[in-house]
Amino acid sequence: MPLEFMDRVSAQFRKRLPFVVYKKPKQPQITALFQSDKKLHSVQNFTETGFVMAAFGWEPTLLLQIDEKHETQFDLKFFPNRIKRKEVHENIVQKRLHLDLVRRSLVCIKEGDFQKVVLSRKIEVDFGKNPLELFQNLLPNYPNAFCYLWFHPKTGLWIGATPEILLRVKNKVFTTISLAGTQPYKGRDQILWGKKELEEQNLVTDYILEVLKDKAANIQKGEIESVRAGNLWHLRTKISGVFLEEGLGPIIKFLHPTPAICGFPKQPALDFIHNNEDYDREFYTGFLGELNFDSETNLYVNLRCAQIKGNKAMIYIGGGITQDSDPEREWEETVAKSRTLLEFM
Repeated sequence: MPLEFMDRVSAQFRKRLPFVVYKKPKQPQITALFQSDKKLHSVQNFTETGFVMAAFGWEPTLLLQIDEKHETQFDLKFFPNRIKRKEVHENIVQKRLHLDLVRRSLVCIKEGDFQKVVLSRKIEVDFGKNPLELFQNLLPNYPNAFCYLWFHPKTGLWIGATPEILLRVKNKVFTTISLAGTQPYKGRDQILWGKKELEEQNLVTDYILEVLKDKAANIQKGEIESVRAGNLWHLRTKISGVFLEEGLGPIIKFLHPTPAICGFPKQPALDFIHNNEDYDREFYTGFLGELNFDSETNLYVNLRCAQIKGNKAMIYIGGGITQDSDPEREWEETVAKSRTLLEFM
């Protein structure tokens, strides 16, 4: 980033004052939003204006108050070139625990408790870089993702490069996506998807359409397409329409969490997650983004993210489990997803 812009963000961080710096997918603008005090603001009804950061379980749902705004343009000459990525090694203990978790979920699916559940894990690694440097490294490597660095002294430092839109709205016209299915990018533009990935994608799409059918008009469902995010391929379906009622709050409440980050049916999948994952997801698989900026809202699901605490970084990854899941392949998928951030640490 230009030196003046970097200095402003660094100064805000040194003062331990809240900020977020981010770049939206495929757009050249980088934005930094500063809050002038350390107060913890919360969203009440989604009529507020600011930058929202919501946890997986909704609490907390934070609002960064915009007291100062800075912008610059994305220009590769200000950014590192694609860096040599670190090799990612498997953790045998974590692998055994994750395989066991997947197998337990498959038993529940076979018994009819739910059709899909999204299971995740957390990797803790040493971290000795400037977080702003890590953010800069993400930008040229993930141009199609929402890249961000968020800080509040009362909730900590989070960074991510997420490929998934939760909701875009302008004057009641909305766009959302269903995103499911993952394969590693192997240097080819042609990708073949299996039954498991296609059924998982259809399940997420059908859920979103069902949620929106009484709340929107002119609903349009796009074709399933393969999209690349860094070193991964995903399946994506765009859904658009016009909301019939005022207020984002009820719509977001119905959408989040979708089967793409939780499972289906929602409540039994949530129960399994809470009873079997051995940690608190916090802001991982929550959502974040611009709320009511000039009548426009852009919210993203918080995937491919990490929390930085001192000289440690906690990297969060997960994947959807269905009746056709193979535990070994599910483990390999989380390893591939971990590379989004782990290779830059």
